Amino acid sequence: MHKWVLSVILITALLFPLKVSAQTTVSFASMSVEIWPEYDKPSVLVIYRITFDASTSFPATVAIRIPTAAGEPNAVAERQADGSLYTLNFTRQVNGEWASISFTTTSSEVQIEYYDPSLVINGASHHYEYIWPGDFAIAQMSVRIQQPVDATSMRIAPNPGAGATGEGNLTYYILEIGSLTAVQSIQITIDYLKSTQTLTAQSLPISPSGSIPRSTISDLNISTVLPWILGILGAGLIIGGLIWFWRSGRQRPSRRIRTRPVSAQNPMSTPDSSPGEDAIYCSQCGKRASPGDLYCRSCGSQIRAR
Repeated sequence: MHKWVLSVILITALLFPLKVSAQTTVSFASMSVEIWPEYDKPSVLVIYRITFDASTSFPATVAIRIPTAAGEPNAVAERQADGSLYTLNFTRQVNGEWASISFTTTSSEVQIEYYDPSLVINGASHHYEYIWPGDFAIAQMSVRIQQPVDATSMRIAPNPGAGATGEGNLTYYILEIGSLTAVQSIQITIDYLKSTQTLTAQSLPISPSGSIPRSTISDLNISTVLPWILGILGAGLIIGGLIWFWRSGRQRPSRRIRTRPVSAQNPMSTPDSSPGEDAIYCSQCGKRASPGDLYCRSCGSQIRAR
């Protein structure tokens, strides 16, 4: 029984490292290398655009070697689904002439940039050697070399053939390397003549990133300011209504002036008959009667007409 358990443990211990090794093996479906001598610095800008093989498990941790003389890489980024590049955290470990740039990515596409200062300038002669140290199996590798501004007599080995005009009206040379194993390395030598210190980026024309819509300045101002104007007017109306409602609620109702009802008959008037008529008096109490009275208003005796 103990021998059987020990055998299982030994088999598991032997298989486990193999499994981990298989999971950490990374290969590239494609790798494009851009080599731009004297682009925006008096050195060589090297750009790696890498697409991982479909069998790669993510997140994947990768360590790519660049020359130690290059120092920190200019950029280490991954491409997201929207096409944008996002910076990745990395560590740098130096081992002789090479420095390992380690990072972890969840994307199938990464980009690495660094400036190689090993460009040798001797008067008008310029010489540069690029080396890919290997370490990864690559299904398809290509190298594109940008001819610097004012450079002539370009000599590249291996020979890429005639150059072609590309972005920025510059001349580019393309080397189709093909597939490489993880132990294969390549070396490319570049020589050219250049008597000026002008950098390529300094001579490139500045162009807008997109077309500018046709519209007048007044249209742009109205479309921009009108929502603010309407918003301010609306807020003013709301605030004014609240103030009016608050003030009207605090006012006291005015006192009503009570007036005495006016009698139909003037209180100062007397029941005397109009001038010109003969006065009639009660024969019992002598109280003056009004015209048409049949009885005295004072004693109630019958009024005797004359």
